[in-house]
Amino acid sequence: MIRTATEDDVPAIVAMVHELAEYERAPEECHLSEGQLTTALFGPAPALFSHVAFVEDDGRDEPAGCALWFLNFSTWRGVHGIYLEDLFVRPRYRGHGLGRALLARLAAECVERGYGRLEWSVLDWNAPAIGFYRTLGAVPMDEWTTFRLDGAALTALGSTEPTPTRGTAR
Repeated sequence: MIRTATEDDVPAIVAMVHELAEYERAPEECHLSEGQLTTALFGPAPALFSHVAFVEDDGRDEPAGCALWFLNFSTWRGVHGIYLEDLFVRPRYRGHGLGRALLARLAAECVERGYGRLEWSVLDWNAPAIGFYRTLGAVPMDEWTTFRLDGAALTALGSTEPTPTRGTAR
């Protein structure tokens, strides 16, 4: 079963995000708390959305996977899209179609809402995921390089006063 996350799902989603960080070999970089996720998903102006996959295990519905996503916007197409921040299926539930079902739910969101695309990033070394995504018809954006500012570099740039040079657009 795939459904939109509720506040009751927050502890399981946070746990799965930490499990994903472990899988991606970066557990020390994951600091997400239940309070942060609750605010992001259910606060006064939610900008993050989530779906959760459940499977019946020993007579109980167990959280088996999740997708966390937000809206982006294509200025070229003039429409929103979905950026998938995290897709995770717990290892014991992999190979049963849950990842595909979560992605299909997000693709349906795009189609139903008139969004132009569904995008995400995957680590270069994650060959199983890359192969899986290709079977769905997803294509890598090889001509694009992702950049990130965080930590000291973000603080330094954010602390400077913009000083456009003569002839530069403001």
